[in-house]
Amino acid sequence: MDNRTEVREFLVSRRAKISPERAGLPAGTNRRVPGLRRAEVAALSGVSIEYYAKLERGALAGVSTSVLDAIARALQLDDAERAHLFDLARAAEGSSTLMRPRRRRTRQWSPHPSLQWTLDAVTDGPAFVRNGRMDLLAANQLARAFYDQVYAQPQRPPNLARFTFLDPAARDFYPDWETAADIVVAILRTEAGRDPHDKDLHDLVGELSTRSAQFRTRWGAHDVRHHGTGTKTYRHHVVGELTLAYEGLEMAAEPGLTLTIYAAEPGSPSADALRLLASWGVSQQQPDTVDR
Repeated sequence: MDNRTEVREFLVSRRAKISPERAGLPAGTNRRVPGLRRAEVAALSGVSIEYYAKLERGALAGVSTSVLDAIARALQLDDAERAHLFDLARAAEGSSTLMRPRRRRTRQWSPHPSLQWTLDAVTDGPAFVRNGRMDLLAANQLARAFYDQVYAQPQRPPNLARFTFLDPAARDFYPDWETAADIVVAILRTEAGRDPHDKDLHDLVGELSTRSAQFRTRWGAHDVRHHGTGTKTYRHHVVGELTLAYEGLEMAAEPGLTLTIYAAEPGSPSADALRLLASWGVSQQQPDTVDR
């Protein structure tokens, strides 16, 4: 992705979301743009209009942390949006003082045996490792049963974003497909800010943009988010509806990878459904036998 374009579109999109009233400014009349004007953001940030206009054209290289913080406050960025702004600045700077260690590429990565042992030790819920492109890189047996339609895709590694936008089965798997789609794109947008030179991510975004109008619209919104904890509802084609809590844990030993674990409330119908799904998953792994 072109960094200057990413910066410009992100800042313009965030500025458009803040009304004068929300920023504590008089609304006035004859406003030609949604949200705040550049001059208003500059004033709230404590910089000149000329300087802010330069930043909004994409020139973030060399910008101080204090200025980035001021812009983040003026635009009322949440934690994920603020982190994304700083990621864009790191990418623009390209210096050792701002750049994170470069992420290893998925094609060169395979789970250590101990990681797979750890995943397999989680028996009551799906557990898996993904990267920022939403590739499923390692999983326990229950996760493979849970995402069996994703694993059935011919592409490797299996990819949750491709499943969400290109597989009709996703509309049934996610009862609230619109929200699920928003989350997927926000995660990809966040990753694009963190690692703008990831060719595999470029290729994935290009494929999804070409094949899905729903993806194109969401990608253009420049929304980002942290995806750490919460509750989701799914509809599995074997066991029906499940409401599961999830925890996403950044892997300190593997920068850029996330370990996610799903769990059902003990004693709930969803817990019963997970046990049934686990049994079904085991049956799918066992080869057919014929008495002779």
